[in-house]
Parts: sequence; C-alpha cells; structure tokens
Amino acid sequence: MPRNHLFSAGVAALLISQPAFAADDSAVDEVIVTGTRAADGVDADEIGSSVTVITTQQMKDRQVRVVSDVLRDVPGFAVSRTGAVGGQTQIRVRGSEANHVLTLIDGIEASDPFFGEYDFATLLADDVARIEILRGAQSALYGSDAIAGVINYITPTAQEAPGGRMRVEFGTQGTLGGAARYAVVSGPFDVVLNADVQTTDGYVTQTLPGGTRRIGSELQSFSAKAGYQVTETLKLRGVLRYSDTHAETNNSSFGRGVVDSPGSYYDAKSLTYFAGADLKLLDGAWTHSLSFQGVDAERDSYSGRKRSGGNDGLRKKASYVTSYRLETGEFTHLITGAVDWEKETFQNTSPPSAGADTTRRSVKNMGGVAQYDLQIGEVAGLGGAVRHDDNDFFENATTWKVQGFYRVSDMIRVRAAGGTGIKNPTQTELFGFNATGPFPFRGNPNLKPEKSEGWEVGTDLTFWEGRVSLGATYFDATLEDEIFSYFGGAGLPVACHPPPVGTSTSCNREFDSKQKGFELFATVAVLPDLTVSGSYTDLNAKENGLEEIRRAPHIGSANVTWKPLDGRATLNLNVRYNGRQLDSNFSGINTPFPASLPDVKPATGANAGKVVLPSFTLVNLSGSYDLSDQVEVFGRVENLTDEDYYEVFGFPTQGRTATVGARVRF
Repeated sequence: MPRNHLFSAGVAALLISQPAFAADDSAVDEVIVTGTRAADGVDADEIGSSVTVITTQQMKDRQVRVVSDVLRDVPGFAVSRTGAVGGQTQIRVRGSEANHVLTLIDGIEASDPFFGEYDFATLLADDVARIEILRGAQSALYGSDAIAGVINYITPTAQEAPGGRMRVEFGTQGTLGGAARYAVVSGPFDVVLNADVQTTDGYVTQTLPGGTRRIGSELQSFSAKAGYQVTETLKLRGVLRYSDTHAETNNSSFGRGVVDSPGSYYDAKSLTYFAGADLKLLDGAWTHSLSFQGVDAERDSYSGRKRSGGNDGLRKKASYVTSYRLETGEFTHLITGAVDWEKETFQNTSPPSAGADTTRRSVKNMGGVAQYDLQIGEVAGLGGAVRHDDNDFFENATTWKVQGFYRVSDMIRVRAAGGTGIKNPTQTELFGFNATGPFPFRGNPNLKPEKSEGWEVGTDLTFWEGRVSLGATYFDATLEDEIFSYFGGAGLPVACHPPPVGTSTSCNREFDSKQKGFELFATVAVLPDLTVSGSYTDLNAKENGLEEIRRAPHIGSANVTWKPLDGRATLNLNVRYNGRQLDSNFSGINTPFPASLPDVKPATGANAGKVVLPSFTLVNLSGSYDLSDQVEVFGRVENLTDEDYYEVFGFPTQGRTATVGARVRF
C-alpha cells in the first residue's frame, strides 16, 4: 500500500526536521511517582530512563475510552488485539514479550496471577486519568514482570480533580457508553467514586466466507479512592476497584472451516485493592510508607453456552518503603530502602472434561531494594538500585539498574540508563493446563526465570521558549532463558525433557533473543491553540536471528490538536501507522487464503509457516464543544478511512465507527 509507506516516511521526516509530540517523553515537567520507590516521586527530567506521561488533557482531547488505544501513541509500543473490543489485548514494549511489562493501576500490581500478564481488554479509561510509562528494565525497583518497563494508570484524588461529572454516548454498531464520577474533599477526608460502562453489539469477525455472527462486548468498572489526613505528617490511603468484562468470541478463528460459533464467550472479573499509610518526619526529609494490596481475578470461558474453561488467581502483597533526603549545598542525596512480601495463589478451574490439573498452588517471594539517587543542582544527576528476590519456588535473583543525566545547556539534556530484568514462569508454564483431553499441555516445573540485560542512551532538546521539545533514544537488550511452548518436532533444547507423544510443554530456549532500535519523539506548539505531535519507532527484534511476530519494525503516530474559540472547542486528528509484521498461523487457515484476508501472504524461507500481515494506517477524528462551563458535546469517528487490516492473523478488525455524546460537569 503506497500511502502507508508515504506516511511512514512522512512521520520520520516530521520528527527529524520539525518535531512533534508523542504523549511527551523526557521533556515532561512534572513529578513521576513510578520512576522511584521513594514516596514523593521524582521529577521526570531528572530520570535517565525513557519516560512518557499521557496527561489527562490528552486523554480527553483524543476521547480515549479503551486505555490500550492511546498506548499505540507511545514510542516503542506495539499493541495487538484479537479483533473486537473485549478481545485479548497485549502490549509489547521495545520488542519484548507481552508479559514483560509490569502494569499498575493506582500503584496496584494488576496482572492476572494465573496468566502472569495483564489483559488490557478489560481496562476502560476514566475521564480524568493519566498514565505514567517507564521503558527499559525496571526489575531492580519492582521485581518480576518489569523486564521491558512499567505502565502505571493513575486516577486523581478529589483534591486534584474535585466535583462531579457524567458522560453518556452512543454510536454505530450498537455502541453505548457512560461514566459517572464524584469527588469531594471534606475536612481531612478525600473521597472519589467512579463508574464506567461500555457496551457494543460489535461486528462480524469471521474470516472464512459465510460468517454472519457479530462479536460484541460489555465492559464495566467501578472504583473508590479515599484519603484521610490524620495529622500534618500522617496520611491514610485506600483504593478499591472492580472490573467485569463479558466478551463474545468466535472459536472459528482457530478452526478449520468452521463458520461462526454461537454461545462462545468469556467472563472476566477482577477486584483490586490497596490500603496504605504515609508518614513524614524531620520536616519531610524522612518518609515512611507501609501498604497492603492485592488482586482477585477470575476468568471463565464458554463454548456452546457451556463452561469450557476457567481459572482463579489471587495475589497478596505487603510493602514497606523508607527514604531519607539529605541536602548539602548543590548536592541532594536520596537514600531509599524497600521490602516487598508477595504471595500468589492460582488454580485451573476448568471442568473435568478439559482434563485440567485443578490443584491449588501458591508461590511466595520476598524482595529487598536499595536505591540511591544524587542530584547536582539542576545540571546533573545519577542513581542506581539493586534488588534481591528470595523465592520459595524459583531460583533467587539479583537485579540492578543505573541511570543518569547531564544538562549540557538550557536547550540540551543527555541521558543514559541500563539494567537487568527477570520474569518468573507462569502457572501454565510450570504445571500445565490440561494433562489429558484434547491438545494436552503439560507443565515443566524445572523452568528457569527469563532474564534480560539492556541499556539505552538518549538526548532531549527544548527551544523556542519551550514551545518545541524533541528527543531521540537508542536502546539495546538481550533476553536469556526465554520460555516458549514446544509443540513437537525440531527445536527441543537438550535441557528440556521431551513430553509424551502427542502432548506439548514449556522450555527455556538455549539461544538469546535480541531487541534494539531507536525512538524519536517531540512536540511543537505551532500556535497557542495549535499543537502538532508524533512519534516513530524503528525496531529490530529477533529470536535466533528471525524476526519476532506482532512487532512491526516500523511504527509511527501523529496528532494534531486545535483549540479554537478561546479554547471552547477542540479538534483532534490522530494518525497511527503500523508497518508490515509477521504472525503465527494458529488459525488453521490454509493457502490460498480466502478473499476475506486482503493482502495477507504466507511467509517464505526461514519464516515459512508464518504469515505476513500488511502495513496499515488508522485515522481518527474527534471534536468537542463547550456549550457552557458545565455542558460539553462531543463526537468522534474512528478508522475514518475504513481501513481493512489485521493485528492478529484470523481476527478482522473494526471498520469505520461514529460516536456522539455529551458530558455534564458540576
């Protein structure tokens, strides 16, 4: 598709010669709570690692309803969803695996303990939330899962965003959405209540000819956030969040010639919670934070309206963090220590017909963190952290991280970071899913955790009185002992015990996976009411010398935001480019592919057995107008050009949709 290649070249040229903005990166001028274990956070421009903040205003301007959509604008991010809203949604950062990024919701570790990763299909966007993102290994701060980075989805307190607001919207494909939020500060109390609902009848997702079944979904989330200022130095905090997802599925995506599968769907429920206390002593120089958090996740799948599979996962985590800040002239020292205790419990709850091992198991981990950061005036800073994890099932691990920056001038800042990461095996990888029944998958209790080591170097430029900010980052990482599913045939490592004939298992690879590339990101305020933004990522992710699947070598994003009529109106044009990429052919669809798979080709040579998904460009247009200080009307069109594309082979994506709605503030 020539226009896709032109777009890719255009974005690259824009960022090199006249930079735009990608959610904003190291030029962000605000405190980041995710970049350190210290309770007070750290300024974004004092971190050597790559940082992105998606602000509340950007979420509002782009009318984000599903969080994974806006993550497509982040440098280094590849997002893949199995078809319609509600389908499994994975995030791959800088060529990593989908379970290599730690996901936090208001600081709570949110991944499903059974699967070992977070399904972004279940996360609706609150109207006033913001997102902090760290790229690069962060296991020295957070332990397992943070090999490639951390995503922290944060909702504001009542003090930060007081008052109430309600939103309702409807659109094509039977889409109906709504949200309600109320936040109040009363003396020492700070309370926020929030609810989000998004439903759709969906669209026909059948790839094979003859499909007529629409795949819809119902997503709901309810949350409460509270704080109590006991004294000037002691504060109590709490968060409670419940999400409920019902999403229809089509088994025919994995069948051979079967068209539609009525009664196939999954239900996922998750309860996350947090309770903590913060104490400041010595005029705030010495801080203490004690917290307890957890997640209770349950998922059930159905086929022909009969329950066919399921799992439960439970995580409990307690943490104590203390920091001491010492200022001596131009030098500011920050010493932080943290202790984390965590227990994960998981169980396969599939019915007996699935042949599942339904043993309930638990894994405990104790981690200790030592972190030191030094800031030299506003000119330079450096820091490091080391963490040791003592696990009662896996081998113990020690990870580290170093980072620093130097401000060459008011215009130029250089930065660098490096570190190691780990990812523990999941319940399925260790103990299997179904020892008997169809397609038996047996676990491998001898698996080793995956390990990664990487580094990055970058520079940020700010000029034209701060109206232009741009930057570039080069990154390089190597993954060892990668865990993969072995389905028979060649490729079984010597150290991996061969499973019985007709079964599959998990193994650690004997060779390394490598990821390297560069990111460009910037912003320019062309006029006080006009901002142009964009990002571009060039990625080289290979496993044993072969290109990894679902990680396009070229990804770009551009945004134009115009606020005319003294800011009462907002228009946003969002363009996202995803280059051609490989995918596995698990669907069973044989060549020649049907006409419903436009431009999809079978891979050849060393990639034989895979498919090549063509590049695509998505255009979204949204606008809003304030009728008064309290009432706003809005509308948006997604996939404006009605692009026909695939993110996952065998799962058609959504065509053009239109939505209108209104928001009331009080």
